Amino acid sequence: MITVAEVIVDVAAYPVDRPFDYLVPADMAQIIEMGSRVKVPFGPRNVLGFVVAIKNETDVPLEKIKPVSEILDIEPVLTKEMLELAKWLKNETICYEIDALQVMLPSALRAKYEKMASLQSDIGLLPIELQNIFGTSRKANIKEFEKNNLLPELKQAIKNKLIVIENVVKQKGKVKEVRKVQIIGDAQKLTEIHEHISNRAKKQKQIVEWMQFHLGEIMDPEIIYKETSSSSHVLNAVVELGAAAFVQEEMYRDPFLKDVQKTNFLSLTDEQSVALNQIMNAIDEQEPKTFLLQGVTGSGKTEVYLQTIAKVLNDGKEAILLVPEISLTPQMTERFRSRFGELVAVMHSGLSVGEKYDEWRKIHQGKVKVVVGARSAVFAPFENVGIIILDEEHESTYKQEDSPRYHARDVAIWRSKYHKCPVILGSATPSLESFARAKKNVYTLLTLKERALKQSLPKVHIVDMRDELKKGNRSMFSQSLVESIQVRLERKEQIVLFLNRRGYSSFVLCRDCGTVLQCENCDISLTYHRKNEKCKCHYCGFEIHVPKNCPQCQSDHIRFFGTGTQKVEEELAKLFPGARVLRMDVDTTRAKGSHEQLLQAFGDGEADILLGTQMIAKGLDYPNITLVGVLSADTSLHLPDFRAAEKTFQLLTQVSGRAGRHDKPGEVVVQTYTPEHYAIELSEAQNYDPFYEREMYMRHQAGYPPYYYLALIQVSHEDVLMAADYAGKAVEWLRSQLSFNVSIIGPTAAGISRLQNRYRYQCLIKYKVEPDLIPTLLQLIKIYRSDWIKKGINLTVDLDPNMI
Repeated sequence: MITVAEVIVDVAAYPVDRPFDYLVPADMAQIIEMGSRVKVPFGPRNVLGFVVAIKNETDVPLEKIKPVSEILDIEPVLTKEMLELAKWLKNETICYEIDALQVMLPSALRAKYEKMASLQSDIGLLPIELQNIFGTSRKANIKEFEKNNLLPELKQAIKNKLIVIENVVKQKGKVKEVRKVQIIGDAQKLTEIHEHISNRAKKQKQIVEWMQFHLGEIMDPEIIYKETSSSSHVLNAVVELGAAAFVQEEMYRDPFLKDVQKTNFLSLTDEQSVALNQIMNAIDEQEPKTFLLQGVTGSGKTEVYLQTIAKVLNDGKEAILLVPEISLTPQMTERFRSRFGELVAVMHSGLSVGEKYDEWRKIHQGKVKVVVGARSAVFAPFENVGIIILDEEHESTYKQEDSPRYHARDVAIWRSKYHKCPVILGSATPSLESFARAKKNVYTLLTLKERALKQSLPKVHIVDMRDELKKGNRSMFSQSLVESIQVRLERKEQIVLFLNRRGYSSFVLCRDCGTVLQCENCDISLTYHRKNEKCKCHYCGFEIHVPKNCPQCQSDHIRFFGTGTQKVEEELAKLFPGARVLRMDVDTTRAKGSHEQLLQAFGDGEADILLGTQMIAKGLDYPNITLVGVLSADTSLHLPDFRAAEKTFQLLTQVSGRAGRHDKPGEVVVQTYTPEHYAIELSEAQNYDPFYEREMYMRHQAGYPPYYYLALIQVSHEDVLMAADYAGKAVEWLRSQLSFNVSIIGPTAAGISRLQNRYRYQCLIKYKVEPDLIPTLLQLIKIYRSDWIKKGINLTVDLDPNMI
């Protein structure tokens, strides 16, 4: 009987987006499993593939089926659940199945393709310079020939059939190993070795005597040196005599920078107890319910998460906790490790490839029970999930911006149905979509209206910066903020200053002709960075040194405009020369572990003022913060985005929540040029419900979610006319296929009309119920993949766009 494996190959192309049949050789038939990675021949080369099914028959003639070349995993890396989830993702987000499978694995397990030159004859037949590269081996990496400028000679050897080029599929990540010493378990043999050693070799005798008390143990060589006051030279001699052997032992890389103290449960408030009981019931009943836990900042949502997870672990199940921002992970992880110790793994983009791989292996091998991580941790390969939690569920970072464009919330809900377990979506300011679903009883709403320690919410003062200008104050700090900072510095309390942007000054402008320095590849102005005197594009990475003269009119009146964190830092130094300032933005947190170090320093009171961008708005919990200053509340309000008001309200409420979380009362100063806007007005009271009513009314008027669903189709090409033409063709085709209930807006140029030298046009589809939408979009993608792609067109479909 034959064994056939259905394999999804690592090639993202339309004709290839289906399983291919491969014959399983007899020696592999016992080992191969669904979810394993294999190497298979595809065209002229070997590629990586995933086994998605195993069967005993095939419609393809046997002589046409190629055999599997190699199995990469004895234990499958993907579970049956993950294979089903990939199929769901493929349809739900309209992506290639291979992309859906790859997104579930750490990058270490993805394929790395290397070209190797393989000797086919006697090495003596090669020119001497090629012989030197091969040395004693039969294979050599092509890069070695390139480095030594020997490609012409290599080509000649290939022509003469002395060498062939092979594609080798490798895994990116490796298992970390350390050298240990294994002492033999035979006491008799050790006694013989001891007698055999000359009396002059006292140190060797001493080690063997010590080994007699540690029969069969595996030791770190350093321990042996320390205990016996000997050296590696002596140990090597004893190993050669057969008293012990060197062994390689697998070890996990440790992503945690410090140890934590164990903590116990905190007593719950009445509101927390009510919420927790409802969640516990759903866990006991195995109901895949989705709970929306809406609690004001500081109401103790994390304690509810911790006690829920403790219950789940008690039941022998596992838990996944997602956080939106890598900077929140250290603080969250610390709280979870202090409760659950070694059972916690972390997964986020700040880890090295090796650390991610090790954390993933700990989960896969069942060595941990709790995962704390960013969006991709929703794919943690647990087999018995008891709860999935999304903290700050309103955050846009839970949506992936490239293929597969999934939302972590949707994946969590899918997995909860599979495992029959609840999902908790937690936030002080839920997204309108989630709150509307809770109002319609699709989700169960749980509310925490009071702070856990019964403190009052901080007082919010809104400062109209237009009045400051009238009074002749042209600085970026209003008088009331300066006074408040001064008071806090005198009281030795801490201050958080929040700025809605990064970089030094937003842009560089010539005051004579008005020219703004633009990126060469994108339609966007360059951002000025003071540290290295450069202007950078934050989209494609293009950078130039700041010119002394205007490139257009040669004038030297070239100036920097805008407010960035570096500039605020300088202003603070002038206003408060004695204040210690910590800056936390994209530039100061590039280095590994820098988030953790900066927050640790602030928590230990090494700075008076923490100045930062988005990343400090959420999750910080320090007792000494009593003042929060928002320097520019408007920046996110005037973006061309229908969610601008919602994001501004959420951000202001979140930032305000950093103040007065413990026994000291808090104060918030919000600086704005539009104090009359409802998002800013309503954030003063930090009351979500009136904002929800007002914003829902605005969305209803304009026909946006949650009243309508959206889909965004984007077409790009290096030639602006081609991009516009094919965007027009896409819209015409969609109009001819979809019903009149669907509104199609566009095509129009995208907000940033050129990115990385490609012109971008887009159209927006608004619909309430349109059963034909997905099949129609799949049909459009089919047309694109089989024809338009050859003309250099790129078409993407986003079924729930975060930004338009």
